[in-house]
Amino acid sequence: MMLPKARNLSGDLSGSIGDLGTFLPYVIGAITVASLDVTSVLVMFGLMYLFTAWFYRLPVPVQPMKVIGAAIIIHHFSAFEIAAAGILTGAVLLLVGLTGLIEKIAGLTPLSVTMGIQTGLGISLAMLGIKMAGSDWILGLPILLVILLLMNNRYFPASIVALIGGTALSLLLHPEINLPVLNWQLNLPHPIWPAWADFNRGFWQGTLPQLPLTLTNSVLVTTYLASQLFPDASQQVNNKNLCLTLGIGNLIGAPLGMIPICHGSGGLAAHYRFGARSGYTLVFIGLLLLFIGLFLGASGLQILQLIPQAVLGGMLFYSGLDLIKPIKTEDNKEMFVFAAVVVLSIALNPAIGFAAGIAMFLFFKKCQID
Repeated sequence: MMLPKARNLSGDLSGSIGDLGTFLPYVIGAITVASLDVTSVLVMFGLMYLFTAWFYRLPVPVQPMKVIGAAIIIHHFSAFEIAAAGILTGAVLLLVGLTGLIEKIAGLTPLSVTMGIQTGLGISLAMLGIKMAGSDWILGLPILLVILLLMNNRYFPASIVALIGGTALSLLLHPEINLPVLNWQLNLPHPIWPAWADFNRGFWQGTLPQLPLTLTNSVLVTTYLASQLFPDASQQVNNKNLCLTLGIGNLIGAPLGMIPICHGSGGLAAHYRFGARSGYTLVFIGLLLLFIGLFLGASGLQILQLIPQAVLGGMLFYSGLDLIKPIKTEDNKEMFVFAAVVVLSIALNPAIGFAAGIAMFLFFKKCQID
């Protein structure tokens, strides 16, 4: 399986950094709180990006799992507990994919629920983007305007101009920021294997609450969104394959120090929004992370930390907007289910929105039969 011929290199290059708004905060937070090995995290993410590019040939994202990422920060997971959560999550996803259970879940999920989760996620991401941009409005407002003006400019890609220009402007506005001292040397990932006790907390506070979000956003909604964005090239991006690549990726990557990973509709929208149209997007970002992890290690992380929250927030805001799409239907019951899922996904979480949406859909269907 080979990547398609490069016809949109500038767009794919621009799109490669379009998902940093969700990628960097979780990765940097997890590395800092759990004292993770920077090389292990970045190298394994880089390899997973390259594998995903080869397998799907589309800009299917590779992101840290959000619930487990939050558990790392809130519950102070150790590196061993993170590895345990990744191994368990990978095993469950592989099982769900191989047994065909994911197709049964997909068959029970109406379009109103899928689109409700997608739209709810889009609103949540846009709101988070505005909050991040508002952390420094002197920088955030110009970034939002620049991205808007350059959104479809092939010669001055919006994401690259925002990233480089915003970081440079931040350094001018904040001269107290110290530039990192780069330490050039070859670094290699360090294997890590959890003890039995680590699997207990890893499962109950990591894997179990993560699975509903992964199955909905990372699998069902990503499959649907890929079919809408790439109707002629997304056959490989299906529910079963997404479960399998996530299962295999986490089972291999977790013992090598990688933060548990997922795909996701928000990341797909972000890559696409900023110009990504092929797997070359993932090759670019994958090689960059590999280079930083292998040759710069911990000092490379300091480079990534220079990128301001306001810049990442601006990129995240427009990525979120792309996910907000109303459902096209004249059925009031279907519209009600869609609206309820949107509200519950924003107010609580997509997993609750999914469960409630399925329950309402089945209730309305039963009433029609009766």
